[in-house]
Amino acid sequence: MNPDSQNVTDYTNNNTIFMVWNFKDNLEVREAFSKLCKLIINLNNSANVRFPVSKASCVMGIGYDAWLRLQLPVPLPKELVNFAPIVGEKHTAVSSKGHLHFHIRADNSSICYDMASTISDILAPVAISTEEIHGFRYWDSRSILGFVDGTENPHGQDREFFSMVGDNDPVYKGGSYLFVQKYIHNLSAWKGLTTEQQEKVIGRYKSNDIEMADDVKPSNSHIALANVGDELKIVRDNMPFGNMSTNEMGTYFIAYASTFSTVQKMLNNMFIGSPEGNYDRILDFSTPKTGSLYFVPTFNMIDDFSSN
Repeated sequence: MNPDSQNVTDYTNNNTIFMVWNFKDNLEVREAFSKLCKLIINLNNSANVRFPVSKASCVMGIGYDAWLRLQLPVPLPKELVNFAPIVGEKHTAVSSKGHLHFHIRADNSSICYDMASTISDILAPVAISTEEIHGFRYWDSRSILGFVDGTENPHGQDREFFSMVGDNDPVYKGGSYLFVQKYIHNLSAWKGLTTEQQEKVIGRYKSNDIEMADDVKPSNSHIALANVGDELKIVRDNMPFGNMSTNEMGTYFIAYASTFSTVQKMLNNMFIGSPEGNYDRILDFSTPKTGSLYFVPTFNMIDDFSSN
């Protein structure tokens, strides 16, 4: 892995906190952001020393509007924009506001809590937390829907190749595009399906996680539409979450990619369909409530930002 890159290639851990923060209007935020950049570097360095086997890390992403407001370098990363909704015939990939995104991982939830707490201490005077999701590893990396999530993820050096910007944007080489969506599942409707029906929605067999053969797998299954080719991959770090009192059971979809256009193609296939109208059947049971794009700078970039 590029030693200067944030920990985007780390594998899914047992505990995760996802946070989205938006700056308050009419406030000077650059001083707080400078402190935050120093903190992000410190949190990762400290975790490596204090908890070397915990696989703890904190990844910070910066949205388009925040990049401009903070007066960060221009030109911007080539594909950093405000995510525009993708409107299909039946389902929509919504867009939501996001200035800063934090992806905190550790095998011990106490580490995640402390990282989130120190970040909040700096941001609370100048920003509002609009999303906080506590994810957990569910059985053998299954989603709440009962199917293994992330089987198609690249491994080894491929994780770096598909998740980090390369020579096509040399100023931002080693950084990553980060796209996130919070999905809420209709578990009552999902559990009303037979196992065979569920498998046809996903395109995989439930018990053994084996992908269906092409002549068996439905063209509107999730696997058929979300996988857009071996040359176009992303690093997913999805985590399930659940709240019994509000009945919000879902999946936090998180993708690190060398180009956002790869994610865009996947989303177009899912929501508009391929061909048009042949949308991803999983959307009949999983509704996106958020959708935002960020850029994950390298540690060197963050260090530069901290001194501005």
